[in-house]
Amino acid sequence: MGKMAETKLSGKGEVVTYTIIHVGQEDFEEQVPYAIAIIKLDEGPQITAQIVDCKLDEIKIGMKVTSTFRKIKQDGSTGAIYYGYKFKKRN
Repeated sequence: MGKMAETKLSGKGEVVTYTIIHVGQEDFEEQVPYAIAIIKLDEGPQITAQIVDCKLDEIKIGMKVTSTFRKIKQDGSTGAIYYGYKFKKRN
């Protein structure tokens, strides 16, 4: 059996591929258009995340990005706000 080890990730990586969403799923309709990308982190793992804080035509494969903590959505009936990670262009 394999062993698991806790690893702290830097939150830095690059865009492997991406798509622009024009018809959002439920609870995300108001955010369209938005970009979803597969990000290869500097440490090796790949994750899926939204790209924020740049124009959609600026997003490129190979673009360097860094994680940022943002609002994901808000539940209108309870008022709960859900936060998580997204990625933005790295300078």
